[in-house]
Amino acid sequence: MRSGDVGLELGSRVAAAVRAALGVEITPAEALIRPAPPNRADYQCNAAMGLAKRLGRPAREVAAAIVEHLDVSDLAEPPEVAGPGFVNFALRRDRLAARLADLVADDRLGVPPVAEPRRCAIDYGSPNVAKEMHVGHLRSAIIGDAVVRVLEFAGHDVVRHNHLGDWGTPFGMLIEHLTDEGGSAGGSIRDLDAFYRAARRKFDTDPGFADRSRRRVVALQRGDEATLALWRDLVRASERHFAEVYALLGVKLDEADHYPESFYNPFLDEVVADLEAAGLTEVSDGAVCVFPPGFTNRDGERLPLIVRKSDGGYGYAATDLATVRYWTREREATDLLYAVGSPQAQHFRMVFATAERMGWLDDDHRAVHIGFGSVLGEDGKVLRTRAGASVKLVDLLREAVDRAAEVLSRRGELPEELRGPVARAVGIGAVKYADLSGDREKDYVFAWDRMLALEGNTSVYLQYANARARSVVARAGRTGARCRWTPRPSGRWPCSWCGCPPPWP
Repeated sequence: MRSGDVGLELGSRVAAAVRAALGVEITPAEALIRPAPPNRADYQCNAAMGLAKRLGRPAREVAAAIVEHLDVSDLAEPPEVAGPGFVNFALRRDRLAARLADLVADDRLGVPPVAEPRRCAIDYGSPNVAKEMHVGHLRSAIIGDAVVRVLEFAGHDVVRHNHLGDWGTPFGMLIEHLTDEGGSAGGSIRDLDAFYRAARRKFDTDPGFADRSRRRVVALQRGDEATLALWRDLVRASERHFAEVYALLGVKLDEADHYPESFYNPFLDEVVADLEAAGLTEVSDGAVCVFPPGFTNRDGERLPLIVRKSDGGYGYAATDLATVRYWTREREATDLLYAVGSPQAQHFRMVFATAERMGWLDDDHRAVHIGFGSVLGEDGKVLRTRAGASVKLVDLLREAVDRAAEVLSRRGELPEELRGPVARAVGIGAVKYADLSGDREKDYVFAWDRMLALEGNTSVYLQYANARARSVVARAGRTGARCRWTPRPSGRWPCSWCGCPPPWP
C-alpha cells in the first residue's frame, strides 16, 4: 500500500468513526490525515478541532470519541489522542516491513505508469553556437533533464529538443571575421570564444565590417554555399563542446536532439502568412507585429510581439511561434515544456497567447514555461569569475569534481582506482542537488562548502546514506542490491566503501 493509499484509507475509516460516534458526515479528505511531526507518529488526524467547534464540545473529548469507534488494527497500532485533540497513528511494523520488501522487489518502487500517456516535447539546454557554455546554462540543463526523467518514468512519450542559437546577425559577424582571418573554426571552443570577442569588437568599431557582416547574414539566409560551409564549421566545433559538457553533467541531450534556430527558418514566412491571414498582425514602424490582448507597458501602451522586423529579418518571437506550430501540428505533441529562465516569462506568455488565438494551442495542446532563478555568487550577485566574466560551465563542473576528490581524500579507505569515478559522482551530484533541492523559481547562492558538506541536506550525505542502506540490504541477503566497489587494497573484506560482504556481482 502506497503512502497516499494509507492516508486515504485512514481518512475513510476516520470518516466512518465520526459518523458512528458523533452522527456527523464528513468526507475522507475532511478527516485531515497528515504526516505526523517527526518522532511522534507516522500519521495524524487533525479533524477533531474543527468538529469540536461545530459540536460545541472539547476537542480532546471529540478525539477520544473518534478513537473509541475507530478500527485500524490491521493498519496501525492503537491510535492515541495527543495535544489539543490530535489523533496519532503509528503504522504496524509488519505492514511497513512487507511494504518495503515489495518496493525493493519492484523496479518502479510501487509507482504505476500513467493510464493515458501524453506526447511531451521539452525545450531545454539552448546554448549559443560559437560560444562556450557558461553558468547561465546550468539550470536549464539540470532542471530540464530532471523533468525529462520524471516524465519518462511516468510513462509519457518524451521528445527532447535543444533550441541552439545558431542563426542571425552574430553569425554574419563571425563568418565575415573568419573570412578576413583566412582561418578555420576547427580549433577548440576556447579559441572560438576569443574569436567571438574579436569579431564583436570589430563589428562595434568598424562600420565597413558591420555592413559586410549584415550582407553576410543575407547570404547565409539565402543559402550561399560558401557561407554555409563556414557556418557549419562553427556549428560542428560548438557541438563538440556541448557534447562534452552534457556528458560530464549526465544530461540526456545529444546531437539527435538538436533543433536549432536554423531548423525553423524555412517555416518563418509561413508563420507570418498564417498570422496575417488570421487578422492578428499590425504594421508598426515598418515591423510586422502581433499585439496580444492584456499586455501593456507601465504607461498602459500595448506591448508588441515583433514577428518580422522592419528590415525583413526575423527575431525570437517568430522562431518561437514556428516552434509551437511545428511541434503541435507536425510532431503531434500534446504538451510543450520550456525550461528557460524566469526573465523570459512575459515573452512566453505573449507567445502562448498568440498561439492560442491561432489555434495551435487549445484544450488538447498545452504549453508551460518552467521558469527558474539565477545562480548567484556568495556576494549575492550573478556568479562570475574574479575578472568579472561569466563562469565557464565546464570549468565549474571540473572544479566540482576536484573539490569532491579533495573531500574523499580525507576518507582514506576508498581504493585509488575508485577515487576518480566516485569524485565525479559526488561532485556532479552536489551541483545537481544544490540546484534541484531548493525553490526552482528563486535565485540560489552557489557555495562549495555547503554543497559538499558531509552532513545536512546535501547530496554527499544522501549518497553516503544510500551506500550504507544498500549495505544493510546486501547483508540481509538481497544480492541484487550489492554495491560494486572492490575489496580493500589489503585484499581483506568487507567492501571498503559501504561495508557490504562478498560475493560481488
